Amino acid sequence: MGATSRGMLRLYLGAAPGVGKTYAMLSEARRARERGKDVVVGLVETHDRVRTARLLEGLETLPRRTIAHRGATFTELDVEAVIARAPAVALIDELAHTNVPGSRNAKRWQDVDEILDAGIDVVSTLNIQHLESLNDVVEQITGVPQRETVPDGVVRRADQIELVDMAPEALRRRLAHGNVYPPERVDAALANYFRVGNLTALRELALIWVADKVDEQLDRYRTDHGIAGTWEARERVVVALTGGPESDTLIRRAARIAARSKGADLLAVHVTSADGLVRGGDAASLMRGRALVESLGGSYHQVVGDDVPRALIEFARGVNATQLVLGTSRRGRFAQILSRGVGATTTALSGSIDVHLVTHEESGKIRERARSRAALTRGRRLSGWALALLGASLLTAALRPLGLSLPSEILLFLLLVVGVALAGGMWPALTAAVLGFGLLNWFFTPPVHTWTISAPENVLALAIFVLVAAMVSAVVDLAARRSRDAARSRADAEVLSTLAGHVLRGEAALPSLLARMRETFGLASVTLLERTDGWKIVATSGGAPCTRPGTADNDVVIDDRLVLAAHGRLLDAGDRRVLEAFAAEAAVALRQQRLRRAAEQAEPLAEADRMRTALLAAVSHDLRTPLASARAAVESLRGTDVAWSDEDRAELLATAGESLIRLDRLVSNLLDMSRLQAGVLGVHPEPVAIADVLPRAIDDLGPLRERVRSDLPPAVPEITADPALLERVLANLMANAARYSPDDRHVLVNASWHGEHVEIRVIDRGPGIPPEAHDKVFMPFQRLGDRDNHTGVGLGLALSRGLTEAMGGTLALEDTPGGGLTMTVSLRRHA
Repeated sequence: MGATSRGMLRLYLGAAPGVGKTYAMLSEARRARERGKDVVVGLVETHDRVRTARLLEGLETLPRRTIAHRGATFTELDVEAVIARAPAVALIDELAHTNVPGSRNAKRWQDVDEILDAGIDVVSTLNIQHLESLNDVVEQITGVPQRETVPDGVVRRADQIELVDMAPEALRRRLAHGNVYPPERVDAALANYFRVGNLTALRELALIWVADKVDEQLDRYRTDHGIAGTWEARERVVVALTGGPESDTLIRRAARIAARSKGADLLAVHVTSADGLVRGGDAASLMRGRALVESLGGSYHQVVGDDVPRALIEFARGVNATQLVLGTSRRGRFAQILSRGVGATTTALSGSIDVHLVTHEESGKIRERARSRAALTRGRRLSGWALALLGASLLTAALRPLGLSLPSEILLFLLLVVGVALAGGMWPALTAAVLGFGLLNWFFTPPVHTWTISAPENVLALAIFVLVAAMVSAVVDLAARRSRDAARSRADAEVLSTLAGHVLRGEAALPSLLARMRETFGLASVTLLERTDGWKIVATSGGAPCTRPGTADNDVVIDDRLVLAAHGRLLDAGDRRVLEAFAAEAAVALRQQRLRRAAEQAEPLAEADRMRTALLAAVSHDLRTPLASARAAVESLRGTDVAWSDEDRAELLATAGESLIRLDRLVSNLLDMSRLQAGVLGVHPEPVAIADVLPRAIDDLGPLRERVRSDLPPAVPEITADPALLERVLANLMANAARYSPDDRHVLVNASWHGEHVEIRVIDRGPGIPPEAHDKVFMPFQRLGDRDNHTGVGLGLALSRGLTEAMGGTLALEDTPGGGLTMTVSLRRHA
């Protein structure tokens, strides 16, 4: 029996909860069942949405697995039941769900993976915020961290991904109509996570992600079917860089071309030779070009090829490019007559790819050969000249008495030329060749001691001698120069690599960059200057800084406002090119430094804005309930159309009273929190007995007082505290614990003392708090998820910690053994 083939995974992907993923999944399931497909529901969450629940009717639903955890009962997907049932298709909702401890797997996507391995097709749902790679981006957009994520690889392996899209305004209307969340959660959701800006950004993330997925599928299809032609499904603009001075012009022109098409890609490519050397430019210019491309949202690529036009076209077709941007030739007219050039050849090979030849200031200029340092040292050049002049004379004197044949004498002179080329380079070798030709003609070619050559074959031999000598000289000189260039490029690359790594690892990028620059080039000082009204020193390293560019030994103009000034020694052309690359990195580091500073300055304002937004949302959500309850009770009592009994009247009055007490407590908390943040809260510490304060705090709880039990040991020492504030702290902690505890479990309050401190513990048996959320519960207006309209404004714990710290104590939380949460108030023991 053959191995079972893996099932197919189909995903319904949405930008946010409520767009209709589960509804679309169930609708497709019903259509599949009508076509005779064996479809079962492994697990679907309706979230009490009536229309979604109605689609479940008539579909076979497998029972869930029941799991007990911390005194509560939960249900999860029964993987074994799905595999045993072996349907053709299983519906499994919420792929990112985290299973309850004790489940078969930690994550639901792992459950789905097992079911797929069993050969069962799975249809599931996922929101874009649950993708692992987008987790931090979503938190920046919404301010809400996502603890449940799915690895991108799991989603990318899906056989089908269908986007369930909905406009932000339409989703907000669904939310307002109660089609997504219960009515008591609507206001908070609309004011926070479901803001139009948030939904628009999440929708764009989903669309871009799906577009990239479709792009991958298209590339795979073209590869599988051997399609080499360009399909203009999406604009991709490729710009070819040589590392020359025209690179910035080409990049900006290509970026403007790409900007004309929404969503177009910008790619820069440089074709390097097989030996790794830069063609037509320098490494520093390429680095600046790469930084510019990436700042414009493009990507940089480097390919190896000896045939530049063919390499460019192959790269463009490989990335399915639609347009290719090249610079016009920098060669002289004579060189263009001899060769068509890269631009014309690339255009001839381009096929369906549009080629743009962009003119620039360097167009048509005769490129001057860079005057670089000699390939050989001065000592070797001198030895080469000496060998050329003296060696030819000595060889002639040695050969005259030997009487060798002319071919042998030519070979010996050729050997001398090769030796001169190896020692001193091309020009001494050419001199030796010309001198050797004359000496061979005068002394060894019949008739001797004349410039006449009688035998034609001797003319050919001497001509070949000169030609071979010249070729050998040129090859040796070229090899020496290329070796020098390669060594220099390798050294420059090592310096740039070391610098980049140092900057990435450093905490202060700009000072670190300038210091490394000064050390690398052996300079006395390196200064970054900025032009404002005059020249201002932005950063410096080393000795006395240069105050203006004119006083520096080397200055590099970065842009209209920034100049890098280096003092200590003049740098040659090669070092200066690397210095220019460092200057570009310094400008980037300065921008990053200023952006971080601006972000730090904006953070308090953003925090204040978040606080105001949360406050308004909380007030609109939580003030309305007690106000509405009190108003309804009072209006009922004022009404004359109903004859209330004394019992009903007392109940209405109690409802109004409890609502007003809750409203008073809420307003008091808000006022105290504002006083705490303003630093004007009055604290009056005095000796306090916990046994005196605790009963009053329990009485403040109203109906919740029956849920609290006190277990104070006798003779608890007095503490130094403000009695009123301590009563508020304990009341808030007990109220919070009672709300989250099961109905059949009491909240326990006890105390102990150790040394100079007394600890009061409020212990509950509720669901507890995940360790990563321990600090967040003390933030104002924060709750672990929306619960109901009695949960409160989210100030209790934040205010309790603030009041405790104002009295010189601490408030900490820890897990209750066996499940639950323990809040510990530690205050100083009264002396």
